[in-house]
Amino acid sequence: MNKYIPGYVNLYNSDELKNRVELLRQKLESCTLCNHKCKVNRVNGEAGFCGAGENMVITCYGAHFGEEKELVGTEGSGTIFFSYCTMRCVFCQNYDLSHYPQGNEESPERLSDIMMELQEKGCHNINLVSPTHFIPQIVEGIYIAAQKGLDIPIVYNTGGYEDYDTIKLLDGVIDMYMPDIKFADNHKGFKYTKCKNYFDAAKITTKEMYRQVGDLKVDGEGIATKGLLLRHLVMPNNVEDSKNIIGFIKNELSKNTVVNIMRQYTPMHKACDFPEISRKVEVEEFKEVVEYAKQLGLKRLIISE
Repeated sequence: MNKYIPGYVNLYNSDELKNRVELLRQKLESCTLCNHKCKVNRVNGEAGFCGAGENMVITCYGAHFGEEKELVGTEGSGTIFFSYCTMRCVFCQNYDLSHYPQGNEESPERLSDIMMELQEKGCHNINLVSPTHFIPQIVEGIYIAAQKGLDIPIVYNTGGYEDYDTIKLLDGVIDMYMPDIKFADNHKGFKYTKCKNYFDAAKITTKEMYRQVGDLKVDGEGIATKGLLLRHLVMPNNVEDSKNIIGFIKNELSKNTVVNIMRQYTPMHKACDFPEISRKVEVEEFKEVVEYAKQLGLKRLIISE
């Protein structure tokens, strides 16, 4: 079987990747990288909702074996964790990194070296965790890494609050999108994440992600190469939202969408300030969501209990 050639390699060879870097860099001067559209000038040191400045901040990186098996394979997913976040989830498990940032400021050149190091370790992909607010710098890093021989897929691992125009600029750059859609109600989305029109935005951008990459494809060894892998974290007292999200997947994406239905929710950070989400998900709640997905005919479910 022929080796999969990531889209960014073709864009690099045609000089289009360099053009994307320039277009994304321009967004930093009036930042609209995510759907908050703060329009601050990050080049001049202004900070918007996410709190990030011009330079990206990386907290840690390495071969990660805790992701879906299609990403992990035998050698792990080359995961890079970025500090700051476009969301303010009251239940965030990584709030010490996303709400109260930690890590080191790094250049695109250094990011390219990290990517090459992960590839040389044998990682099956480069997994960008919370990349949205640093995507101009990241794509520049991919551009530099492509010159050095990077040729493994890029995974865009996100909470799902994206800007449509930014996602369009990633067409061909990103091989796999992995959004985590939690709420199907804009009011709940704002209450728990401080993101306005959360579900409306998630639907629009997830459909664009799907248009770009389609259903998840795997190679002969079962390792994902390209496509959409959608995560859904089941929340307490939120079964109807879960069903609406599953309905959206079936009706507006594809029954062949790989969906990871997750029961890992743990009330952390400020979750105890909200009684309705201050407990773990009950077995019956989770089972109801899984059974509904099966009833609607979703064919590629991952059940993470």
